[in-house]
Amino acid sequence: MRISKTICLSALALGIGVTSASALTVEEAKKQGFIRAATANEVPYSYMQPDGTSAGIGPDVANAVLKSMGIEEINWTVTPFGTLIPGLKARRFDFAAAEQNISPERCKQVAFTEPNSSYGEGLLVKKGNPKGLTTYADIAKDPSLKVAVVSGANNVDFLRAVGVKDEQIVFIPANADAIPTVQSRVDAYAATELTVSALAKDQKDVEQVAPFKDPIVKGAPVRNYGGFAFRPEDKELRDAFNTALVAFRKTEDYKKILMKYGLSEQSIAAAAQKNVADLCAGK
Repeated sequence: MRISKTICLSALALGIGVTSASALTVEEAKKQGFIRAATANEVPYSYMQPDGTSAGIGPDVANAVLKSMGIEEINWTVTPFGTLIPGLKARRFDFAAAEQNISPERCKQVAFTEPNSSYGEGLLVKKGNPKGLTTYADIAKDPSLKVAVVSGANNVDFLRAVGVKDEQIVFIPANADAIPTVQSRVDAYAATELTVSALAKDQKDVEQVAPFKDPIVKGAPVRNYGGFAFRPEDKELRDAFNTALVAFRKTEDYKKILMKYGLSEQSIAAAAQKNVADLCAGK
């Protein structure tokens, strides 16, 4: 599949066949020759490479799924994680491929596909883990501790659920800010296990907490289920993509993509055992 380089939002606004008053369909996307997608530039979920091409769990799967649907080109936009849903609703792009966790609150705003991935939580700390942290609840035990989290990420909900106070939480714009923030003004950075692992790789001053215990919320360990987000009015497009995604999840090519980015066979199986309706209902 040919993937175009990232282009500016003002140019995207001129996309053929998409208006603020109409839904985008598969046939319209085929006719215009491309579809617009967003990434939050987070390794390994969804990001852009130096040459301007897309990479990560979301983009690689999206490329394969869209190709099976007859859509050959994706125009990618990079946007902060917290603006993925607002940008989608404002029609700056046609879907988000950032492996956002499917949650009841987000389901009120966008239409998710079936889960594409599953992953747990993690903490990034200074080398040697000087505070001895092993889980989010450890932060709640000491009011003097500070923890960073990306604005718009659902990790903040898990922190609050185990008793971390708002005054302990420092919001940052993106994962790229995590390492300097941990080095200078917080005791830890909370994110998913794969995000933390990618950030800690080959770093001398920070590390991933290991072993780490996922937070317990409502009596069960937290596990995220990432999916693709569409506008509710683009139902035909979302449904067609979802059907193609479910079919692709049964292939070896799908497994190879996810395992290439560090997901275990157990996590891949976990994603297939959940459905979007239950996740949107908070089950």
